[in-house]
Amino acid sequence: MKRIVITGASSGVGRATAELFLQEGWHVGLIARRADILNEMAAEHENAVALPADVTDATALEQAFTEFGPLDVLFNNAGMFGPSAPIDEIAIADWEQVMMVNLHGMFLAARLAFAAMRKNAGGRIINNGSISAHTPRPGSVCYTTTKHAITGMTKSLSLDGRPFDIACGQIDIGNAETEMVAGLKKISPETHTMDVAHAANAVLHMATLPPEANVQFMTVMATKMPFIGRG
Repeated sequence: MKRIVITGASSGVGRATAELFLQEGWHVGLIARRADILNEMAAEHENAVALPADVTDATALEQAFTEFGPLDVLFNNAGMFGPSAPIDEIAIADWEQVMMVNLHGMFLAARLAFAAMRKNAGGRIINNGSISAHTPRPGSVCYTTTKHAITGMTKSLSLDGRPFDIACGQIDIGNAETEMVAGLKKISPETHTMDVAHAANAVLHMATLPPEANVQFMTVMATKMPFIGRG
């Protein structure tokens, strides 16, 4: 049975992906802060393990990975939007929070997965980027900065993982119908979205490739959202 750890597994893209992998028979480690939701999910599936942890807490995250044991894939997914405003209106505390979750947390998870995969003779890390890793929305300096950084992390992990048969790819998702995107729709009712299942299926495709193949970058998005032509 293949084994995957998913961060941010209690909601949104993470939960949709976790539920799909569970249906496909994978052994799934569920990481998020909401222990109650993770326990409910685990109670419904024999192949699920609830691993409550804050991705910004290095000690708690290490304990979660240790409890889960060997893994084939990490879906490095946990993230947040943060405030929407020009840079001079961003509180330092808000900037630091987004950096901690979207960048530091993903670094910690990737670091632990990389170490486990070296011991297990290979594996795959899939980072959740965003189309904001390429082209930002207005007023998104915190989120956009972290997602550009994740692209650099993905490239570095791809390069450094080659000697150890560790592949790394990035999925850039645009306007999947989740709780986070629902907030955007309240601000802009004309926002185009897609079913979050399409994002989950894309992650499954990346995860099930044979070791000699890798999706380095994939963009999956609502067809009519303003990504192409943003500039």
